[in-house]
Amino acid sequence: MSNERFGLIDVGSNTIRLVVFEMDDFQGVTELQNIKTPARLVQYLDENKEMSEEGIDVLLSVLKSFTEIAGQYEIKDSKAIATAAIRQSSNRLNIIQRVKDEIGLELELLPEEKEAYYGNYAVRYTMDLLDGISIDIGGGSTELTLFKNKEVKDVHSFPFGTVSLQHQFFDGKKHNDKKAIEKATEWVTDQFKQLDWVTNAKVPLIGIGGSARNYAEINQRQIDYPIAGIHHYEMKPKELKDTFDLLVSTSMKELSDLDGLSEDRRDIIVPAGIVFKQLVNVMDAPSFAISNRGLREGIILERLNNDYKEPYDLFGIKRQTVQRLFKQYNIRPISAHQRILLADQLLALLKDKHILSVEDEHLFLLHYGATLYYLGSYIEDDSKSQHTFYIISNTNLLGFSHKDRVRLALLSSYKNRSLYKQYVKTVDSWFDDDEKDTLLYLGCIIKFAEALSDSHVNFVKDMDLVESEDKEGYDLHITYKGDAIAEEYRANKHKNHLERVLDKPLNIVFHSESNSSPDTEG
Repeated sequence: MSNERFGLIDVGSNTIRLVVFEMDDFQGVTELQNIKTPARLVQYLDENKEMSEEGIDVLLSVLKSFTEIAGQYEIKDSKAIATAAIRQSSNRLNIIQRVKDEIGLELELLPEEKEAYYGNYAVRYTMDLLDGISIDIGGGSTELTLFKNKEVKDVHSFPFGTVSLQHQFFDGKKHNDKKAIEKATEWVTDQFKQLDWVTNAKVPLIGIGGSARNYAEINQRQIDYPIAGIHHYEMKPKELKDTFDLLVSTSMKELSDLDGLSEDRRDIIVPAGIVFKQLVNVMDAPSFAISNRGLREGIILERLNNDYKEPYDLFGIKRQTVQRLFKQYNIRPISAHQRILLADQLLALLKDKHILSVEDEHLFLLHYGATLYYLGSYIEDDSKSQHTFYIISNTNLLGFSHKDRVRLALLSSYKNRSLYKQYVKTVDSWFDDDEKDTLLYLGCIIKFAEALSDSHVNFVKDMDLVESEDKEGYDLHITYKGDAIAEEYRANKHKNHLERVLDKPLNIVFHSESNSSPDTEG
């Protein structure tokens, strides 16, 4: 399946987009090409919902161009889909036939339920949220999907979107017209209150699509957000309201200079915000989360799950993401395996002595951090800690919230306390002092585990931690097999990391199990 390519043309109500995906040997998906044009097809529907000849000409022109571009890639399979604007057109069958006759392209009309299904599929398979309501707002329709414990419970499609709301309430008026905002707010709220499963749902609202991304990007710029990435970014209701208020208080001319806002969304960003803000209020949602994966990614992920052995697991997203990083950065399997085993043994000794206690969440992060330890050496060995922290904290890791990305980055990059403090300073308000200490100690454990596997052959067989005779410190007894000269040197050199966890001096005693040869990688 190496470098298999899949092309997708998405004919939306607001934009038409061509995406070329490439799948690697690990079922990872990369975008080779992603281009769009703001066609605004929904504005070409008359009062009888018939698309004008002008609108059809715009569609044909864009599809012709995109088809030619797609032809430059060695695509194994391709698909063209159409959503609300074409779906709502009374002359949709004629439009689809003309696309086939004039472009040679089979345009698949995606039903409302399928559009909602694919967008929510991407959310459930790429985000670590068990419950939520996803909203996929396009130019002419808005799909809501409720899921509980990763299972879809309810779906509804509203026949309005950002472009249609703009025409309905703001046509001929300023983007921030007060009365238009009031009327649109009241109308949208009434629509949402018709659904019993939306009112007081008290679960996160997850936004899919360009408008949701723009709200997140604007908010991140306003607060000088310290890391990169939109996927799984979460805004509090007040942050969403503040961002909306900023857009309303900014003139159309000034919006052009507002960081994070796409030029082609200036006139529809307020209608989109009315929808998001009012839905959060009706739901009493604790947060507004952003999914950078939607309809198109849902189609790809379902295809991969159908063709292969569930490479995207609803309840194993983090684990699979770590496995893909592990393979992509050529981390040696035996090294990672030994770090995990040794870190587990060290943690068990510390827990047994009631020196350190960690939650299951942090235990998983310890394993993932030990797996990806010094991943940045792939780029440069001399600054592997810095590269590791930067790569992991600034990469959209599927299944990881932004806080979990930083937690993982802190553990995987741990070198010493000063660097740790330097990294954590950038996100100082994210964690309380207790968690900062816990993450520091877990980093120390991984660092010491790496020292105990210095030669990357399985020397260490057993460990035991006992109080020293004078009760002033601890003795760590390590039973090894073979010649552990490298491990003994590194362990004593880096024992200060474990002493930080113990808060007492440490004496390390190595015991030879036998004089036979060590277990090697084979």
